[in-house]
Amino acid sequence: MNTIVLASSSPRRIELLSRYNIDPIIMKAKIEEKILPGETPEQVAMALAFEKANQVAKGLDGDRIVIGADTIVACEDQILGKPKDKEEAKEMLQFLSDREHNVITGISIIKPQSNMRIIDFEKTIVKFRKLSHKKIESYIKTEEYIDKAGAYGIQGLGGVLIERIDGCYFNVVGLPLYKLDILLEKYFDINLL
Repeated sequence: MNTIVLASSSPRRIELLSRYNIDPIIMKAKIEEKILPGETPEQVAMALAFEKANQVAKGLDGDRIVIGADTIVACEDQILGKPKDKEEAKEMLQFLSDREHNVITGISIIKPQSNMRIIDFEKTIVKFRKLSHKKIESYIKTEEYIDKAGAYGIQGLGGVLIERIDGCYFNVVGLPLYKLDILLEKYFDINLL
């Protein structure tokens, strides 16, 4: 039986995996998140997910399966990562107000000491409602924006900011479960259920 290693310390990803009787070993990847000029949001998400998984996989033995993921928000050719402070979070929310944006999660699954390296992504379209200045200020006060791409969390209080989504809800949370299950089953004979 392979042991799952999650190359992330995201509480959301840990919680989602834990629902499926997978008790992953948590090993946070220490990478510099770089975006190269000309890369599409999908390429950025997949490259960062691969870097995380690859960095953690180095030195592990072959009975481990390393999962790396990276979620980004993209709107009108701009990639919105995690806000560095309250002001940047406000700017992001104002920018997303009354607009559709893409939430893209790159997934990388690596079996150490083998050539098994799977890289894929999932994309969900999210439409924000029109946000008043007061609504943005109220949300910022919750501090839920901290450590979240695009400065919001759909699974928390930020759910009221969202008018609709088209695609995988769990992708917006940070880990597209159905896509992960498909990849694990197809390439590693592992089922989440």
